[in-house]
Amino acid sequence: MAYQVTSQCISCSLCLSVCPTNAVKVVDGNHWIDPELCTNCLDTLYSVPQCKAGCPTCNGCVKKPNDYWEGWFASYHRSLAKLTKKQDYWERWFNYYSTKFSEQLSRHQSKVVGVSG
Repeated sequence: MAYQVTSQCISCSLCLSVCPTNAVKVVDGNHWIDPELCTNCLDTLYSVPQCKAGCPTCNGCVKKPNDYWEGWFASYHRSLAKLTKKQDYWERWFNYYSTKFSEQLSRHQSKVVGVSG
């Protein structure tokens, strides 16, 4: 779930320059965060959302909704989208896994044959 700009926003526009995904937009003089672009700064080099960290208001002018399930499903769909973007992901995963499993099985069988022979 993307962060949202609250009524505490003072329109300083600091959040525009610090957002790594350029999710903060100004439309008709009002700041808003594009939920399609906002990643909550996950998978970036930042440990906290930069829009919230750079906000000069006392409480921060951005907040994340408290709905646990909405946030959970948003994270799930974001992860799923990353996996399904790679068209041959599961095929490559299966090929890699089966190759590694075959190698381990061959090593195990050679140890068993070597011990008994």
